[in-house]
Amino acid sequence: MASKFTELAIDCADPASLAQFWCAVLGYEVQDEEDGFVTIGSPSVPEGRDRPGPVPPTLGFARVPEGKTIKNRLHIDVNPTDRDQDEEVRRLLELGARYADVGQGEVSWVVLLDPEGNEFCVLATRCP
Repeated sequence: MASKFTELAIDCADPASLAQFWCAVLGYEVQDEEDGFVTIGSPSVPEGRDRPGPVPPTLGFARVPEGKTIKNRLHIDVNPTDRDQDEEVRRLLELGARYADVGQGEVSWVVLLDPEGNEFCVLATRCP
């Protein structure tokens, strides 16, 4: 048996604020909040109960004293589910994201920064 991807931990200055941004991006909800660590996840019923298939991983936001200094080596890609890519980018910019240039050139995805400067990509709508 292999391991299962269940959580992505993200260091940040303000876990509560960054968690709220990502809740709005992903349609997640806060699942736990204590001592400088906030966990968010899908409101869907976990697999094995009344829902077949996997539940998306949770995101955990941990308060750290140092700020981000270099380009992420790991980042999140999101796919719009109910609007086109341009509409989703506009929505995310209204939530507090900013455009980023990481040297991507002419590509089909849009690189944005979350409110704490972490890069993420908005992919063109596609079927899984």
